[in-house]
Amino acid sequence: MAVVRWQRVAELVADDVREQILSGRLESGAVLPKEELLRSSYPVSKASLREAMRILEAEGLVTVRRGNVGGAVVRRPSAGNVAYALALVLRADGVLLPDVARALREVEPLCAGMCAERSDRRRNVVPRLRAAHSQALSDVDDLARASQSSRRFHECLVELCGNRSLAVMAGALETIWSSHETGRTSACDPSAIPLAARRAALDAHGELIQLIAAGDVSGARRLAGTHLDAVQSMPAPNYGEGRVVPLSLRY
Repeated sequence: MAVVRWQRVAELVADDVREQILSGRLESGAVLPKEELLRSSYPVSKASLREAMRILEAEGLVTVRRGNVGGAVVRRPSAGNVAYALALVLRADGVLLPDVARALREVEPLCAGMCAERSDRRRNVVPRLRAAHSQALSDVDDLARASQSSRRFHECLVELCGNRSLAVMAGALETIWSSHETGRTSACDPSAIPLAARRAALDAHGELIQLIAAGDVSGARRLAGTHLDAVQSMPAPNYGEGRVVPLSLRY
């Protein structure tokens, strides 16, 4: 019974600190007081407090600094955390990259259409897409850099769809695919994807921006789908044996 009570106390402390982090009362990067001071706010045993910190650390909400420095650093959750966790689940389930590619072919055109639906698209969507497109055009001669810039354009399409839930979920898939693309293009002979093919892919980006600016929902969805079919089939060496690769969790 004592063990159950100890665990329950730890969960209550973790619940309170978690709510402070998620509500923004504790900002990302803030350092929690050292154990002795923290116990003045939470008058519980050392074991309960340490277990609470372990719970929060396992959730990725704090990074516990051990040794003389001590304390715990607050880490507010981000879309990157979702991508990290999703990549682990897909890897554990033996999911292959074509499965991720298919998912993107379903959700990214939807996001492109939602960008075109936004009443504020000319002010808050189109300028960011044009900036990403301009960067990709300037990088087109360098395959690795062009791939990264191009992926940023695709990530923007999802990020700017106007629905936060969809942006986070689809954004996790984009992050996983972008990691894969970075790996495969860095190992790829630049001649495998000729400059003309890269320019053609970027031309599609430019056309998509025009459709979104015009509010052409069906046209944006259609072009986004055919464009993804084309770029996902571009030749490149096998990377990671076709399996989802776990991501690095960066704060």
